[in-house]
Amino acid sequence: MRIDQLVPAFHRGDAIGDEAWHLRNFFRSRDFASDIYRLDCDRGLEEESRPFSSFPVPASNDITILHFALPSILTQGLIRSPGKRVIIHHNITAPEFFAGFSEEMASLVRAGRRELETLAPMVDLALADSEFNCQELRGLGFRKSEVFPLYIDFAKYEKPASRFVQGLFADDWTNILFVGRVVPNKKIEDLIRVLFYYKKYISPLVRLIVIGKTTSLPKYYQSLVRMADEFYLKPEEIRFTGHLPDGEMFAVYRAAQVFLSMSEHEGFCLPLIESMIFDLPVVAFNSTAIPWTLDGAGVLLNTKRVDLAAELVARVAQDAKIRKAVIDGQRRRLARFKEERREEFLLQILGSLE
Repeated sequence: MRIDQLVPAFHRGDAIGDEAWHLRNFFRSRDFASDIYRLDCDRGLEEESRPFSSFPVPASNDITILHFALPSILTQGLIRSPGKRVIIHHNITAPEFFAGFSEEMASLVRAGRRELETLAPMVDLALADSEFNCQELRGLGFRKSEVFPLYIDFAKYEKPASRFVQGLFADDWTNILFVGRVVPNKKIEDLIRVLFYYKKYISPLVRLIVIGKTTSLPKYYQSLVRMADEFYLKPEEIRFTGHLPDGEMFAVYRAAQVFLSMSEHEGFCLPLIESMIFDLPVVAFNSTAIPWTLDGAGVLLNTKRVDLAAELVARVAQDAKIRKAVIDGQRRRLARFKEERREEFLLQILGSLE
């Protein structure tokens, strides 16, 4: 019996790539034949995966898992499979977020949502990494859907952080951190508004650090740069770092006082868990998957009022008692997450497929 996976791209450090690599190794450790078939991959990963063009016709008792994120020829490859068909839904951002920034991206995600819906009657099992994503699958008509928590390689967070980068932010300023691609659903403009209020009414010694690719949607990024300029924010007060290597990103997590998210669309939001790993208090707007990922930890915002958000950030950053209470809650949530026996659950549910 084989358990193979289809991925649009096999990249290092990518959520889908890391998940597929981990699951392939787990399946092999349990004596299943297992390979990853991809459309694209990073240089050096050619031997760790196979081109989709070489994907063999599965036997009737084989299992094929499609990691679904965007429309691709992989969907038809899964539909044509005579074996058991499984998808892992990695979420698709709602198209309305891209209005005015990229009609091409809006069209792409609309097509992805339509394609996902066509899979509903075709698959034997649909998995999602959050209850939010799972509810979306049920709403689209997937008969058998389950929450399958996101794979996180906790060992990588034990790597040393860059002392040089950490030193750049080790001053008496309050460092507010956000990690994620610079795209409209992340609502980084709301972070800028919070920064402006904090600087004007609470303390001028404040800095917003945004770690994430700025090239995904240049028009949106440029709108943020203009906004920061209109608010008279200096380069040292708002830092767009772009993508950072792990050691440098870990250093910024350690140097920050608060992680702030005003995002309005998240399928899971890994940086919330990363913040818990680094004992960085989280303040996050209550939307989509965020309350499920936090699971009672951190501080949820039920409003976008800039004054309330900024004052709350200040309290969490400066009040030692409040800060300790938030961190203690996050540690309990992190412990629960680590205790989940996700691989055994997956084998059990795959074994139940008829």
